[in-house]
Amino acid sequence: MAASESAARSAIGNEDTPAGLGLAITVYLLWGGLPLYLKMVSHIPPLEVVAHRVIWSLPIAAVALMVRGRLGDVWQLIRQPRKIGMAMATAALITANWLVYVYAIGSGHTVEAALGYYINPLISVIIAALVLKEELKPAQMVAIGLAMVAVAILAWDAGGLPWISLTLATTWGFYALFRKTLPLGPNQGFFLEVLILTAPTLAYIVYLETSGAGHFIARAGAGDAWLLAFAGVATAVPLIIYANAAKLLRLSTIGIMQYIAPSFVFLIAVFVFREPFGSTKLIAFCFIWAALVVYSVSMFRGRRR
Repeated sequence: MAASESAARSAIGNEDTPAGLGLAITVYLLWGGLPLYLKMVSHIPPLEVVAHRVIWSLPIAAVALMVRGRLGDVWQLIRQPRKIGMAMATAALITANWLVYVYAIGSGHTVEAALGYYINPLISVIIAALVLKEELKPAQMVAIGLAMVAVAILAWDAGGLPWISLTLATTWGFYALFRKTLPLGPNQGFFLEVLILTAPTLAYIVYLETSGAGHFIARAGAGDAWLLAFAGVATAVPLIIYANAAKLLRLSTIGIMQYIAPSFVFLIAVFVFREPFGSTKLIAFCFIWAALVVYSVSMFRGRRR
């Protein structure tokens, strides 16, 4: 009886499991190392890279659903125009997020990309307060205040708002918000989104190749075709792993572990890509890290209660 109860608690995410921890560490390391791949395709326009992320993710997502026998969930939703409209909104948001991220890595703004995913949880709290009218807790207000100081410092240093960081955090925050309205699991929802995006992205790729501007065939350099095809693996596989990890971990554990990915992105930006990271940015990031400590401690205590 005790074993069955433990398994039931784990199944709904109330208890951490070794398998869940292993999967979560794997996926966050994959996401953290994604800039290394994106740097290899930085000579290709970001929109073309994103188009191939969509096209090559579709078959992987479809196979994952067919193996689990859950493809029918998507077909049932397709017959509901209102739900399809919401899926189109989430597809647009994830496309914008991908596009800005690919641009950031390719243009030498990886530090700003890491910042975007550091502040994402705090942006999500602000969105919840403004849209869902959720009450902000004192610790959350302190964390948001510290993050705003960091953004102000970076804006002063750069002569303008860190638009890459804010766009990444905001698009992902609204994506997560709208995604909750779809009665689909993460794997089914991802498949539906790439399915919606397939027609326009395929048309765009065909246009590029026929006009001689595409990098998959027309202007393919050494290994470009393989690199673009690998975009599907780099996109879909981590999302599928994450979907399974989330089922085997408590929400508070996932919340703490989510900082693994931007931490690796940050380290890659500074020590591999050698992006400039002066004292002003260091001060700003100290405020960000302090905000995340306050936010995480508050979240952890709240989950325990």
